[in-house]
Amino acid sequence: MEKYKEEFIEFMVDCGVLKFGDFVTKSGRKTPFFINTGFYRDGGQMARLGNYYAKAIEQNFGIGFDVLFGPAYKGIPLTVAATMEMHREFGADIKYCSNRKEVKDHGDKGILLGSPISDGDRVVIIEDVTTAGTSIRETVPIIRAQGDVELVGLIVSVDRMERGTGTKSALKEISESFGIKTCAIVTMAEVIEHLYNREYAGRVIIDDEIKSAIDAYYELYGAEE
Repeated sequence: MEKYKEEFIEFMVDCGVLKFGDFVTKSGRKTPFFINTGFYRDGGQMARLGNYYAKAIEQNFGIGFDVLFGPAYKGIPLTVAATMEMHREFGADIKYCSNRKEVKDHGDKGILLGSPISDGDRVVIIEDVTTAGTSIRETVPIIRAQGDVELVGLIVSVDRMERGTGTKSALKEISESFGIKTCAIVTMAEVIEHLYNREYAGRVIIDDEIKSAIDAYYELYGAEE
């Protein structure tokens, strides 16, 4: 596993973003792990988060695209942080763009904020975590309504590796539905590989009990390979 992925996993633990215990997802599933990106709360954390995204974006998509699009609301700061780090890390001037939840009818009018999207632009979507793919299905028509653009792909922070609306993972469903590449900074398999029965910050994050709960969860909700 690449060093930046190991660092990102530990970073999520340090920020309280990645937690293990008893939780309920928005879809009503009882889960032994939870990822809450709302716990990235200061400038230093956002700079590091943007850097991890930038490295994963460069690895999966290169730097030859034009626009990084973040769906409102959580995608808005992600686009800014990641494009800044794309410039700092790789010297790439990628435009950032997001949608508004409501169309603005005065001043900077329209549904978009940041850079406009133009014919011929190659667009990558950035998200925090995708479980069912709902926001992406809402976002893609907005992007394609802007002109003759190429939707290159989608990147999220963590692939939960669980079923979406069917038996495949949400990322795989999105990939097949829209004909785009989907990827994550890390997968839950990589998280487990790095943390299982390993002491970090003075404690074992994933012990045998938590591992058993995760295994049981994937027996119920794990996606097809």
